[in-house]
Formats: sequence, structure tokens, C-alpha cells
Amino acid sequence: MESGPAIFAGSVFTLFGAGLLMWTTTRVRHGRPVALGVSPVASATVASVAAVVALALGAWCLTHG
Repeated sequence: MESGPAIFAGSVFTLFGAGLLMWTTTRVRHGRPVALGVSPVASATVASVAAVVALALGAWCLTHG
């Protein structure tokens, strides 16, 4: 059974990862920059990787808490 801090951390990581992934997807679909002054491909890639890592950490916290 998960402990309170593991549930909290897992929820925060999961919500952050999902929000970042949705925001990045929306920006790319509309042709808007993900980060100003950076290559559009590089910024979308870095943001997507960060979102997937956050989702993986959230899943890990929820399953191993």
C-alpha cells in the first residue's frame, strides 16, 4: 500500500507530465513556439522528453510507494 508522500509525489509528477505534454502538443499543432529563441524542433523535443520522464516518475512513485 502506498504511503501518503508517495501518493502526493506521484500525483504531482503525473499531473505535471500530462499538462506539459498537452501544452506542448497544442503549441506544436498551432505552429506556435514552445520556447522563444530556441529551435522549434529542439524545444518541442526537450519538452516532450521532460513530460514523458515526469509521467514515468509519477507512475513509478504510485506503484513503488
